[in-house]
Amino acid sequence: MASNADYRSLTGPQKAAMFMLAIAVEHSTKMFERMDDDEIREMSQHMSGLGTINASMVESLFIEFADQLSSAGGLVGSYDSTERLLRGALAGDRVGTIMEEIRGPAGRTMWEKLANVNETVLANYLKNEYPQTVAVVLSKITPDHASRVLSVLPENFAMEVIMRMLRMESVQKEILDHIEKTLRAEFMTNLARTAQRDSHEVMADIFNSLDRNTENRFMTGLEERNRESADQIKSLMFTFDDLIRVDATGIQLLLRQVEKDQLTIALKGASDDVQDLFFSNMSERAGKMLREDMEAMGGLFASRM
Repeated sequence: MASNADYRSLTGPQKAAMFMLAIAVEHSTKMFERMDDDEIREMSQHMSGLGTINASMVESLFIEFADQLSSAGGLVGSYDSTERLLRGALAGDRVGTIMEEIRGPAGRTMWEKLANVNETVLANYLKNEYPQTVAVVLSKITPDHASRVLSVLPENFAMEVIMRMLRMESVQKEILDHIEKTLRAEFMTNLARTAQRDSHEVMADIFNSLDRNTENRFMTGLEERNRESADQIKSLMFTFDDLIRVDATGIQLLLRQVEKDQLTIALKGASDDVQDLFFSNMSERAGKMLREDMEAMGGLFASRM
């Protein structure tokens, strides 16, 4: 890197390294404070590999920086603008990983990020992990947040976690690193992707959780105000009536898996076609018993499964 002709061949990280070396120490220190260990390590590698940089190259760097800043007219800090900038300096897979992480909850460390995750969301993820792993996670977050997560976990599982927390000694760094890596790769990534979901998808999930009467009322109101959005939400929703498209094998499998009480409530509010589909895949005796249970409910239930 001895001549100005080499300036155009510099990569984004190399230019960033030059910039860090050129500015005052108090400014570069503040920038380093905002980086994690991996970023500091990478930046340091590029800085140490630059070699001798002449004054004209430094001048070219600052002229380019000033030109880009002034030509923009103004700055817009957003996920999209940040992603575009990163793609000019980093490999695509690294950019994807970084963007998925920053779209997740705020916090510099994994444990700070977890502190900003709703306790129900965190508990729903942790309940599928080993109690010992959950004990480590809860020992690393704040006591008030850990207490809220424990209260949401299934009672027997929560007791297993408590017992392991009571017996837990200092956790090896390798284990903590593994847990952090898993949380980042699985939980935080999925959380970030969920945050990016289309608003119509989110609303479709909400509508799927409403009882039939409430859903019909809201959908009717939405159709009057925004027919296009209403149609899009309908196309994304799964309703009990959609089961009419399931073949006999699928219905019989469903009958073996669903609790009788749930099926009774669901069929009570279903259309005649859906009811006939289920009854045709049941024995005469089972169908008769189910009809009797449905009649015993009267007109109180009109629900989707």
